[in-house]
Amino acid sequence: MIWYFKASLRQSPRTVLHVKMYFDFLHSESIEDMGYSLSRLEVETGHFDGSSSNHGVASSVHHDRPANYLDHEISQLTKLRSGPHENLSRILPGKKEVPVSTFKMLAAREANISGRGRFSKADCCHVLSKYLPVSGPWIVDQMETRAYVSHFSADGSLFVAAFQGSHIRIYNVERGWKVHKNIHAESLRWTVTDTSLSPDQRHLVYATMSHIVHIVDVGSAATESVANITEIHDGLLLSADNDDFGIFSVKFSTEGREVVAGSSDDAIYVYDLEANKPSLRIAAHNSDVNSVCFADESGHLIYSGSDDNLCKVWDRRCFRAKEKPAGVLMGHVEGVTFLDSRGDGRYFISNSKDQSIKLWDIRKMSSHAARNIWFRNYEWDYRWMDYPAQARDVKHPYDQSISTYKGHSVLRTLIRCYFSPEYSTGQRYIYTGSHDACIYIYDLVSGDQVAKLQHHRSTIRDCSWHPTYPMLVSSSWDGDVVKWEFPGNGEAPLRPKRKQIRRRHFF
Repeated sequence: MIWYFKASLRQSPRTVLHVKMYFDFLHSESIEDMGYSLSRLEVETGHFDGSSSNHGVASSVHHDRPANYLDHEISQLTKLRSGPHENLSRILPGKKEVPVSTFKMLAAREANISGRGRFSKADCCHVLSKYLPVSGPWIVDQMETRAYVSHFSADGSLFVAAFQGSHIRIYNVERGWKVHKNIHAESLRWTVTDTSLSPDQRHLVYATMSHIVHIVDVGSAATESVANITEIHDGLLLSADNDDFGIFSVKFSTEGREVVAGSSDDAIYVYDLEANKPSLRIAAHNSDVNSVCFADESGHLIYSGSDDNLCKVWDRRCFRAKEKPAGVLMGHVEGVTFLDSRGDGRYFISNSKDQSIKLWDIRKMSSHAARNIWFRNYEWDYRWMDYPAQARDVKHPYDQSISTYKGHSVLRTLIRCYFSPEYSTGQRYIYTGSHDACIYIYDLVSGDQVAKLQHHRSTIRDCSWHPTYPMLVSSSWDGDVVKWEFPGNGEAPLRPKRKQIRRRHFF
């Protein structure tokens, strides 16, 4: 830094002042203490987990890392996306490693230590990711039936919630959560199992326990959309030879030309919307395919998770020649309920009935699954039984995951988990619903639980974090759809409700 200081002497007095501010700033005990105090406040109020904040790329010193700290390439990628400038996170001799406070970030920007004169995208993520959406909640909607699905559109302007009683509601977030579309589903069997908005937000596909996926025009003028009465809900027939199966998962491709679905007949279906016909059927697993998604924008790779405990990767470019998966990932000892891709074609997470979330790197996958592995010496069904105590310590002998996150409860239904948004958090967190009526947020790198949101009275199957705002919306089997924010909208939040756990046969 000496050369920088000398060069600055030839610059304007303002530049010299900025450099002097920076050196005073680095060596000031009062500033360091103030930054630490601010960070301590954020920690104690539950808005920030500082265990992985001090992570300069240039520094190789690791202080007080937790036992489950993720020492993998993805931890460095996460730090690059959500960490402050390395000059701020560098540990000075004799100093204790502490979180980089917002005050310190602002002072460093004023001193222009990065040379950019502004916050980088990673700097912005570092500041925004401290302020978790934990205030509230505030009511969005209340229904008399269980909520099964909830998600924001890609730009956050729309929000979709699907309920057991054939209702799918699309809310306009930017217009005070006004109902944009009230859809009454067709061919309903048991419940709406999944929905997906097209990338242009003009169409929505929904699935039930039926072999037909329906598509609705979201952009039409009518608010009420009753299947084939007020509007046509076109049916996408996935199989002409078999109608004895239902769909658990459905997703649009990034360009919106295809839909991928996972089914109860152990298969993956790909439907070509332009040709208006199914283009691919994969006999993928030995049990229900509970979740499918595209790995990245290319659409070539598909991830799938099943009740056979396996996650699989499918490469469509070479599938027809091999008719085998590109790879298999082992690690869960019970069925997989949901998958979420990081969007880079390399990493994804899975939720499982073994009460854990696992993080995967597809470069660690095997060509086939190990045979003759049997974990159970107990009888258990997640739909109506609690997870056996003796099963909690069971580990897969060939676990290929790179990290595991525990604390939530995956019972009664196919509970979902996600990466936090890239724009505001750099995908630094993982969050999930839970059978105990709470939302759990984990730090991806440290593995720590950084927040636990409590309001609902029953199972939370799905929840969704706004792509740009510090807002999270949860939907529950108690019929409530509520939003959590930071710092809140000034209204009084709801009082916590008494938890209600229903014990019935569910999917």
